[in-house]
Amino acid sequence: MDQARTTVVITTRNRAGELARTLDELSALRPRPPIVVVDDASTDDTAATVTARSGTELVRLPVRRGAAARNAGVDRVHTPYVAFSDDDSWWAPQALCRAEEILDAHPDVGLLAGAVLVGPQNRPDPVNDELAHSPLGGSDPGPDVLGFLGCAAVLRVRAFHHAGGFSTLLGFGAEETLLAADLAARGWRLCHHPEVVAHHHPSPHRMPHERRVALEARNRMLIALMRRRWPRVRAEFGALAGRAVTHGPSRRALGAAVLAAPRALARRAVLPATVEHRFDLLEQ
Repeated sequence: MDQARTTVVITTRNRAGELARTLDELSALRPRPPIVVVDDASTDDTAATVTARSGTELVRLPVRRGAAARNAGVDRVHTPYVAFSDDDSWWAPQALCRAEEILDAHPDVGLLAGAVLVGPQNRPDPVNDELAHSPLGGSDPGPDVLGFLGCAAVLRVRAFHHAGGFSTLLGFGAEETLLAADLAARGWRLCHHPEVVAHHHPSPHRMPHERRVALEARNRMLIALMRRRWPRVRAEFGALAGRAVTHGPSRRALGAAVLAAPRALARRAVLPATVEHRFDLLEQ
């Protein structure tokens, strides 16, 4: 059997039980992919769960990095491609093999955004339809996109490093948007392909909804400051400020964005006009 050319990187924190199932599901794939688990400063028995499984590499972080913890995992990858999983998600049989075939055939594609099936019922995630009907065009190997779900992305490792990986400023929430923008700004295509399938069984131990909403709103504002033209920055700020009048999470997001704005502006690198136009199409 051919050797896997895609490494799976998982970041996790204090969800050892769910991680164990994910590792078992991934280990059953043929060919078995190399697996790197980044323990994002867990306090449970995550490390023991990983070390009990041969062929799985553990990276332990002393402090939390959020989504940027994935960068530490990619630094350990020796295959040409990397696939991300969460500790409550895994790849379907043949999904990674199909991704390798597509990326081999299309050297300009830096990222494949897969389809996600949710829960034991394998319900299609609504994001699948959005990706499949992207207004950005493209047909081979699939429609062009400027977004993806972190648990359903396969990337060319060279493209990931070229784009600088996940931002250390954002933590969690909308971090995929910034990476997608940076890949596109460097000339990489991002495409959706429905045959690259991930299973997601959402953990019951999740961030409270209002906190998630606040983080995503904060990060959208910071992404605008880092990458978008000033009219878009003003529009994003005005919309967030308007919601903040009556909406608690938006109010928290606005305050947090203001505090982080100097760090965001220090990272400002405006997108090329072609990429900005593509984001405009999506936002319309």
